[in-house]
Amino acid sequence: MDRNFQSKRCNFDQLRDVSFEINVNIHAEGSCLVKFGNTHVLCTASIDEKTPPWLRNSGKGWVTAEYGMLPRSTNERMGREAARGKQSGRTQEIQRLIGRSLRQAVNLKYIKGKTINIDCDVIQADGGTRTASITGGCIALFLALKNHHNDNRAIKSFVAAVSLGILNNEVILDLDYIEDSSAETDLNLVMTDDLNLIEIQGTGEENPFTKDQLSKMIEVGSNAIEELIVLQKSSLEQ
Repeated sequence: MDRNFQSKRCNFDQLRDVSFEINVNIHAEGSCLVKFGNTHVLCTASIDEKTPPWLRNSGKGWVTAEYGMLPRSTNERMGREAARGKQSGRTQEIQRLIGRSLRQAVNLKYIKGKTINIDCDVIQADGGTRTASITGGCIALFLALKNHHNDNRAIKSFVAAVSLGILNNEVILDLDYIEDSSAETDLNLVMTDDLNLIEIQGTGEENPFTKDQLSKMIEVGSNAIEELIVLQKSSLEQ
């Protein structure tokens, strides 16, 4: 990819247009269509009245996630992983990240005996699909708990995520596909509503990045996550 790419953005520290449309699936206990710019992800939450065998007698419930991209979510059609009979390493890594992140949103002991499955299906991809999935998945999860679970103590914290990168020595927030493909550094940031860190995934694609650059990305990302959590809360008040 072109490392000399110049982003057309005026403000590198601003989110793309973000929206949450709730209750878009009439069957799921909770659902949300999340949009970050041209990245659109359908997130659903389904409650199963059982837990994995290894959680038996633990006194806890479970939250897990699956992630997938529709064949024409990208510029060129890609085959369905189900047709190939095997998930890619990327898919497995992303859905584990979503599951880890969203387990921090709930008190597992207050969903004892239940598993909540979060399904994140990318309808249209333009960068940041995993962070959009986490942010929208949290809303679907909370809708399921709010409407189909009788213990409000299950909700612990809002969780949101953003992508960041360094391009031409500038920290850029919420990268689209072209920006992400051209960035020297990629970073995904997941936080709770009190801005405690859940996960940082950062890679120096071209060159190592400095501690100061990391601190700047965390600062910009934290501010964005504060904005996202305000939007999450507002969407649930509809």
